[in-house]
Amino acid sequence: MRNGIHPEYKEVLFHDTNADAYFVIGSTIQTKQTREYEGKTYPYITLDISSASHPFYTGEVRQASNEGRVASFNKRFSRFKR
Repeated sequence: MRNGIHPEYKEVLFHDTNADAYFVIGSTIQTKQTREYEGKTYPYITLDISSASHPFYTGEVRQASNEGRVASFNKRFSRFKR
């Protein structure tokens, strides 16, 4: 391996704000934020979703909306049927 061409690989603290879960994972991501976790200071990244909150991994069934765009269009214009 050549020296000086690879990014620095270090432990990073990822925070899933949706599930309020923390993960310490090795990464090359660059950030200026740091946070202390379990007595050690790590670079800090926030996430909107991870395996702790994603419906595929948790088994939850979420429904984003009751009607889709096509259903609401059909409902709105159904009175004009011949």
